[in-house]
Amino acid sequence: MDYTKKIIRQSNYWYNDGLKKARIRDMSGAIVSLRRSLQYNKGNITARNLLGLVYYGRGEVVEALVEWIISKNLRPKNNLANSYLQNIQHSARGLETISQSIKRFNQCLVYCQQNGEDMAIIQLKKITVSHPSFLKAYQLLALLYLHTRQYAQAQQALAKARKLDTTNEITLRYMQELTQIRGKKAKKPENKETKKKKKRKKETVEYNLGNETIIQPAHRMVKELAGRFTLMNIVLGAAIGAAIVWFLIVPAVDESKSDKRNKEVLEYSERINSLEAQLSAVTRTLDSYRADSADSEEAVQTAAATAESYENLMTASEQYNSGSYSEDSIADVLLAVNRNALGESGQERYDDLTSSIYPTACSILYESGTASYNVANYDTAIEVLSKVVRMDESYDDGGALLTLGLACLDNGDPETATTYLSRVNELFPDTDNAQEAKASLEEIAAAANQDTEE
Repeated sequence: MDYTKKIIRQSNYWYNDGLKKARIRDMSGAIVSLRRSLQYNKGNITARNLLGLVYYGRGEVVEALVEWIISKNLRPKNNLANSYLQNIQHSARGLETISQSIKRFNQCLVYCQQNGEDMAIIQLKKITVSHPSFLKAYQLLALLYLHTRQYAQAQQALAKARKLDTTNEITLRYMQELTQIRGKKAKKPENKETKKKKKRKKETVEYNLGNETIIQPAHRMVKELAGRFTLMNIVLGAAIGAAIVWFLIVPAVDESKSDKRNKEVLEYSERINSLEAQLSAVTRTLDSYRADSADSEEAVQTAAATAESYENLMTASEQYNSGSYSEDSIADVLLAVNRNALGESGQERYDDLTSSIYPTACSILYESGTASYNVANYDTAIEVLSKVVRMDESYDDGGALLTLGLACLDNGDPETATTYLSRVNELFPDTDNAQEAKASLEEIAAAANQDTEE
């Protein structure tokens, strides 16, 4: 008994933790905590309902419906999940909008696989307008903006995604990528006046003449000196100047230019390598999205099938509990249930219903299907007997399989007939039904050989 209380206490602890995180819109953390709460106690209705609300808050409506349907199945009465489901069912327009948004999102994944980023961006903008809480749509839109180098738009999309779920790992990773791409802010440009002063800097020469100080441009001083020096001094000075230029200034200038060019090449090379690395990271993430698109679509379909199976199971259970029902009508509902999509408690309830309903339903439908076959109403016979075979393949020692195969044969479908008649031989090899099935199979084979010869 103490062990049971400890489990319930742990479940409640993780529920309270999930509730705290949901209140600050830490949806990812809330999902982890609430799932852990349900691991301790699957019957924690409050935690399951809150998990559905968290999913709904991130735009994942299918996942939310699954949790609420399971909750309703565990506690049919006095359950908030009933009001959640009713609100969604009564809002037909809203449900249709959500459905269209999911279909458009899946189409956007296809566009990404086909390198149609522009088309995907257009569709995702429409999705975020019609379904503003769809977190995955904002994330994919931000990724496409990053891939197409529209960084301002990417920042806006990520900001909206962050509001929906403050600690989502994918959103935070994209924000980090954006920060690295944009880098540091540009340095403050140099003052224009400073540049002009540098360009207009004058080189002057000062000398004294008596008590006066003369300031003249350097080239004027050179002319005056050139007039005073002798021709030899001019030639000698020119030679020395040429030597200085050739041996000192030119190499220094060339080396300075070379160093500058090398620094520029190195800087540009580093920037190119950095951008290539960032682009490679974004491309890998986009490729991962494309590779996971099929899995994502399959997961959505599986979730929808699971929700439908629980709805049908609940409908059958309500009809059975009402006491006023016909076995064949409940059998139709149960045949639409995928047992493998149900949880443990759902499978137990499904097995209880089928064991109570299927025997009587098989008897009613078998009699009806046989009667239809005897009056050559083959379409009806095939439809009714197919249900019997799905409920109990061995019914009447293969009689249902045999009649179904004969109905298909007389209806002009020998291939399907061969499948059912062969199954009779496999399951009941030493019976009258098997002998009749074997004779019909021989007729089919003979007719096929005759057609081949012709």
